[in-house]
Amino acid sequence: MSRRAKVLLVILLAVLAAGAFYLRALSRRIFFEVPRHAEEAARARLNEVALQSRTGPSQTATLYFPSLGSGKLVPETRPITWAETDPDKVRQILLALIEGPHQNLARPLSTATNVRAVFLANDGTAYVDLSNEVLNGLTPGIETESLTVYSIVNSITANIPAVKRVRILIQGQEVETLDGHVDLTEAFVPDPSYIETAAP
Repeated sequence: MSRRAKVLLVILLAVLAAGAFYLRALSRRIFFEVPRHAEEAARARLNEVALQSRTGPSQTATLYFPSLGSGKLVPETRPITWAETDPDKVRQILLALIEGPHQNLARPLSTATNVRAVFLANDGTAYVDLSNEVLNGLTPGIETESLTVYSIVNSITANIPAVKRVRILIQGQEVETLDGHVDLTEAFVPDPSYIETAAP
């Protein structure tokens, strides 16, 4: 074999090897990146629906905010123009809690909290995925932690009949506690004992 033929053969083999490497890398990129982009698009859609598609009639929603003086949740009503689907309604409730109370009550969630995702299972369990900023400014202690959890649970279940219980995730993960006290490994049902009642 001439020297020129050997050079051409080496070049051909190098091109074939580079092509095989490129195709393998491309297939891995498609496999891993497409699901991630689909997930990001779904989350973006939820944000847009919850914040922009409020075209229906305004209805009164009941939200529960902590009163640190009494260690209870105080109901606060406000008008909300509901989104069409229950998961988007759950997101609206969470955004309203993040916005905070209109009365002299405590804020249950940090304003930096991001609602990452909401999913409603067939058994009536709402899975809410919050960013870890939910812990920003949270006063340590079982009372504050309990009021934060049941502010979420009681507010969602009071306004959305299809939701029977709420499971809280942080950064897409199941966590044992919110900040070391309240067990988050199971779903929560509404607890009216946390709600402040008017004096007789």
